[in-house]
Amino acid sequence: MARIVMKFGGTSVADIARIRVVAQHVKREVDAGHEVAVVVSAMSGKTNELVAWTRDASPMHDAREYDAVVASGEQVTAGLLAIALQHIGIDARSWAGWQIPIRTDGAHGAARITDIDGSELVRRFGIGQVAVIAGFQGIGPDNRIATLGRGGSDTSAVAIAAAVKADRCDIYTDVDGVYTTDPRIEPKARRLNRVSFEEMLELASLGAKVLQVRSVELAMVHKVRTFVRSSFEDPNAPGMGDFDNPPGTLICDEDEIVEQQVVTGIAYARDEAQISLRRVSDRPGVAAGIFMPLAEANINVDMIVQNISEDGSRTDMTFTVPAGDLDKVRVVLEQIQKDIGIDTVQSESGMAKISVVGMGMRSHAGVAAAAFKALADRGINIRAITTSEIKISILIDAAYTELAVRTLHSVYGLDKQ
Repeated sequence: MARIVMKFGGTSVADIARIRVVAQHVKREVDAGHEVAVVVSAMSGKTNELVAWTRDASPMHDAREYDAVVASGEQVTAGLLAIALQHIGIDARSWAGWQIPIRTDGAHGAARITDIDGSELVRRFGIGQVAVIAGFQGIGPDNRIATLGRGGSDTSAVAIAAAVKADRCDIYTDVDGVYTTDPRIEPKARRLNRVSFEEMLELASLGAKVLQVRSVELAMVHKVRTFVRSSFEDPNAPGMGDFDNPPGTLICDEDEIVEQQVVTGIAYARDEAQISLRRVSDRPGVAAGIFMPLAEANINVDMIVQNISEDGSRTDMTFTVPAGDLDKVRVVLEQIQKDIGIDTVQSESGMAKISVVGMGMRSHAGVAAAAFKALADRGINIRAITTSEIKISILIDAAYTELAVRTLHSVYGLDKQ
C-alpha cells in the first residue's frame, strides 16, 4: 500500500463525461489498496470565463474579491468529482483549500504556500476516505481565500504530497509525459522515461508548458517523486496500475537516473523582446539602478549581456523581456534614463529564445559549439547567448523558431531511439 496524490488539469475534467473517466483513474488506485488524495483544476475554460467576469464588473477590481470569484471553478470540480466517486461506491469528500487548511502569504492572485496541515487528510486516509481537493487556492493571513496564480493546481498537488508524505505525486494532463521537445514542431520528439528535477525546472522555466515552475521547485526541495501522465489513456489499460513504472515521465532526483544523456531536451519561448541600452555610464550601482525599477514593476528580465567600452567609461547593455511587457519596460526606462545616464534605448520584438538543457552538459565539452555551428549552417543569426551549468539559451528571430528547434533536436541525436 502506498500514499498517492493525483492531480487532474482542466482538459482532464472538461465536462461530466471526462470527470467520470477521472473517477475511474482514482478507483483503479483505490482498488489497488492505496491511500489517495486528488487535486483538481477548474473545468477547461472556466477560469478564463471567471476572470473575464471580474474584469467586466470592474477593470480595477479588489484582488481579494477576484480570488473569491476565480477560486470557485476548482470548488465546482472538486464537488462534482466527489459525487462521481460516491456514485461508483468510493467514500470521497471534497475540500476547499481553506478547509485543510493550505495557508498562504497575502499576495492575492499570486500567493505562495507557507504551510499545510495534512493531519486531517491523513486521519481520513486511515478510514479509507478519498480527499478531493480544490487546487489553486489556500487561505491568506487575512483569513480570506487566496489563489496561487496560473497553473497553481500543480503547486497545490506537490505541496500536499509533501505535507502528507506521499510516495508519489501523479500529474495527469492531456499529454502522456515530457518529451525531448514539442511534438507539434518535431514529430520525431520522444517521450522521456525519467527527467531530473533540475532539468525539468530549466525546461519549465524556459518554455515547456507541461508543469508550472513553482511546482517543480517544490518537488525538488521536498524530493517529491512526480509522474507526468495522460488522463486520456484508458484507466484500465495494461500497465496503468503499475506502481513502479506506469506509462509517463518520472521527475526525480538525479541519482535515480542511471543513463544520463548529454542533452535531454530542447525548449523554446516565442514572444520575446530585446532591449539594448547604448552608451550607459559605467559606474558602481548602474545595473541595480536599471534592474531594480524593472523588478519593482514585476517585469521578468532574462539573458543579460554587457559590453564595456575601451576606455571603461561607457557600457552597452542588452537584455530580454516578454514581448507583452515591452511597453511597460519603455515607461520604466524613460523615467530613469536621465538619472542613470543612458544615451539611447533601443527595442525590438519578434524574438524567440531556444534553450538546450541537459545534466550531461556538465561533463562534456563542445555542446555549445555544436549548437552554434548547426544554426550557422542553417543561416540562423544569433542575437544573444546565455549559459548555465546545464543550459544554453540562444536568442534568434522568431521566424526561425521551428527550424532552430528541429535543427538542434537532430544535432544532439534526440530524434534517435
